[in-house]
Amino acid sequence: MARISYLAPEEISDPEARAWLEESIERGRPGPENQSIRAHQPDVMRAFTVTRKLLFNKKTQPGVVEHELKELIRTYIAYSLKCEY
Repeated sequence: MARISYLAPEEISDPEARAWLEESIERGRPGPENQSIRAHQPDVMRAFTVTRKLLFNKKTQPGVVEHELKELIRTYIAYSLKCEY
């Protein structure tokens, strides 16, 4: 089974990716473990992080997706994964 290592911030050469990982460690979201895996491919991390901020960032902007639609998306994902939370 393949395993992808977690990168520590000091192992990341891309300054923007390093800052995103440090921010996720500090805030706990998006999941620091997932961000440290994405950091292996800074372009992937950039695409995920920028899209997430565009859609879900409440502090700097309301986002381009209305709150009600975000909740429907979350519900659909949970239902699709058979999550009972």
